[in-house]
Amino acid sequence: MKRVFLFVVLIVALALAPSYLTPALLNAAIQMLIAVLFATAFNVLAGQGGMLSFGHAAYFAIGTFATIHAMNAVDGMGLLPTPLLPLLGALAGCLLGIVAGWFSTQRSGVYFSMITLALAELLHALAPHLKGVFGGEGGVSAMRMPAWGFDFGTSTEVYYLTLVWALIAIALLFYFTRTPLGRLCNGLRENTNRLRFLGYNVHRLRVMVFTISATFAGLAGGLQAMHNEAANYVLFDMTLSTQAVLFSYIGGIASFFGPALGAAVMSFFGYAVSDLTRSWLLYQGIIFVLVMMFLPAGLFSILQWWQRSSLRHNMLVLIGALLVWTLGVVAGGAGIVIIVELLGRILSPDYHVAANMDWPAIQLFGQAWVPNAVMTWVWPVLLVILGVIITTTMTRKWQAMNEEQ
Repeated sequence: MKRVFLFVVLIVALALAPSYLTPALLNAAIQMLIAVLFATAFNVLAGQGGMLSFGHAAYFAIGTFATIHAMNAVDGMGLLPTPLLPLLGALAGCLLGIVAGWFSTQRSGVYFSMITLALAELLHALAPHLKGVFGGEGGVSAMRMPAWGFDFGTSTEVYYLTLVWALIAIALLFYFTRTPLGRLCNGLRENTNRLRFLGYNVHRLRVMVFTISATFAGLAGGLQAMHNEAANYVLFDMTLSTQAVLFSYIGGIASFFGPALGAAVMSFFGYAVSDLTRSWLLYQGIIFVLVMMFLPAGLFSILQWWQRSSLRHNMLVLIGALLVWTLGVVAGGAGIVIIVELLGRILSPDYHVAANMDWPAIQLFGQAWVPNAVMTWVWPVLLVILGVIITTTMTRKWQAMNEEQ
């Protein structure tokens, strides 16, 4: 009952978002919803089915292009009403998923991952030459047409369209995990030999799971087309596939909603930080490494820990433990940020040091930092060490609290 209440509160907050978000933040929220759906679709294959794909951007991209072409069909009026056009992206992802899945699932483990990567890179290499389909360097574009009393000319209407499709798709994927086929996904991940012994066609099961994941990835691509009204073959690039992997593992690939949490957090992280520093991709990589080191089950494990511990421990004790852990994260993060930004400024072509002269001070966070001063580097290093000690200690305490009867 508590979970249902929390989900209702979340949905209400998302529904009211246009009333308290700026236009820029609303566009970021649309990208967040698309990233959440894409990560959830990816997790059905990687987290539930145990098949780690390195080329899932291919199904997202093909869904985007299919939707763009559908928007331009029939003299620009579209094959379907605008709210239903993402279904064609899902169909394109499904068809490509059937073909690619049949080949990819012939093997498992790292060989499967390499095949998915090879197929995605093959499409990425072919796309620039198929200008009639992918538009070459300029890509292809379209316009959202009015339908059902909406003109879809504002970000607010596009946001609600994306929100509705994202909620429907995530609900369907969650229902899928509760079906017999969804339960068999866990068998594919844990022990395929036992499934074979029980008489199941493992290859057919893998293709089905792969196709379902590709279908919803194509749906996410269709929503991307509705948002941007344009597509370029760059969508086939490895970057998008990498984001799906990183976001899912940061959120927690072992749980259904973990990748959704990771995609939401990291999407807004990229939006907030990309305008502040050129090193935001480095920070994203650092976050991934630190999460894997100190929180291998992902960010969602914090919520799971809270739910388990709240039944056996005093609420004030839990809040205190969480606050101390957060303090460690902030301290370590501050030290890392100072070191990265100082190195970025020093190594920048704009920073010059004349011979036989002191190094110019660097203005950072309202302070002047002299690069050749020892304390300039001692303080951030101490912050990092302090953060590591606190987070490591509190993580062990969490584990001990969970083990208590």
